[in-house]
Amino acid sequence: MFHIALHFIVPAILVAGFYRKNWKLAYLILMATMLVDLDHLLANPIYDPGRCSIGFHPLHTLWFIALYVLLIFFPKSRLVGLGLTLHMALDSIDCQVTNGVWSS
Repeated sequence: MFHIALHFIVPAILVAGFYRKNWKLAYLILMATMLVDLDHLLANPIYDPGRCSIGFHPLHTLWFIALYVLLIFFPKSRLVGLGLTLHMALDSIDCQVTNGVWSS
């Protein structure tokens, strides 16, 4: 449950620190990047508390993570890339905390 809360708290802190002028839009975009978790619906079972999502789910693979990081370097896609990269970082930290690994 703490892991899920971090997906809302960390972007809020980021927006408060760097996007105060347009915080509503910035937070909305960062929250929209949570849709990347729709790939969890392809897994059987959909939720497994012992499974690391990094490297397991299609949109959580290293190729996509590299693309997410690349998006940060382009102004028009910066917030999307930031949100996706932050999401993957939080998921990876969760893998380390719960399973002792950074990815599957």
